[in-house]
Amino acid sequence: QVRLVESGGGSVQAGGSLRLSCVVSGYTYSSRYYCMGWFRQAPGKEREGIASFSGDGGTTYADSVKGRFTISKDNAKNTLYLQMNSLESEDTAMYYCAADSKTWFRAHLRPHDYDYWGQGTQVTVST
Repeated sequence: QVRLVESGGGSVQAGGSLRLSCVVSGYTYSSRYYCMGWFRQAPGKEREGIASFSGDGGTTYADSVKGRFTISKDNAKNTLYLQMNSLESEDTAMYYCAADSKTWFRAHLRPHDYDYWGQGTQVTVST
């Protein structure tokens, strides 16, 4: 079993920055063989994939965050990060990290293909 715990959410004014963290644990987890992703879900909306980091180092981003958000990971700490800059009110949502053990070799934003999910951390951006 793989466990993911997010942190770093909070309230920030538009134009500000936040960094989310996701600590991964579990005896079956090896960062090389998991595709990791960040997703978000606003009230009344579907879950949206925003950034992904494959096991072999590839990344992909949703157009809505490209150029503003950066995904990274520290394999030694088993931690995934999401640096969010130039935040907008539209970025307000619950943010989740997730792990995919099947398509680990390719970064992707398909939520239904991810096996493990964290509990989420709330990000609120005010104008």
